[in-house]
Amino acid sequence: MRQVLTTGLLWFSAIGCGLMAGIYFAFSTFIMTALGRLDQAAGIAAMNAINVDIVRSLFMPLFLGTTVAGAALVVMGVLRISEPGAVSMIAGGGLYVVGMFVVTMVFNVPLNNALAAIQPSAPEAGVVWATYLKDWVVLNHVRTVASVVSTALCIAALTS
Repeated sequence: MRQVLTTGLLWFSAIGCGLMAGIYFAFSTFIMTALGRLDQAAGIAAMNAINVDIVRSLFMPLFLGTTVAGAALVVMGVLRISEPGAVSMIAGGGLYVVGMFVVTMVFNVPLNNALAAIQPSAPEAGVVWATYLKDWVVLNHVRTVASVVSTALCIAALTS
């Protein structure tokens, strides 16, 4: 029974991390570039609309569920440290929780909140928007890489 639970959790985590990697990859490679080409008021309004809708979508259960699964993998890996795949479980779960969840909560969410607080047509909005685009995208690259590597580590744990 324990092995079935572990295998199920690893599959869920691999798929969840992979889906999150795809979402972040899309933002990093073309969505933010497209928003950056819009004038500041339209870009800010579009990003704020995305930020409102994303928390009301299926993104949130995936975001939170995969984070909980990642934390569970760390605990399970520590409890089975001498077993095959344990190090991959710990690394994959830990990297996901820190590189995706913590980065999101500590950096991306405050940037989103600051963007939501600015009037898109205000003169200072141009500086806020330019800084937001640069900083948010760099942090999103971190989330993308963390999610991709976590996917690979979950697969490695499944195959060991």
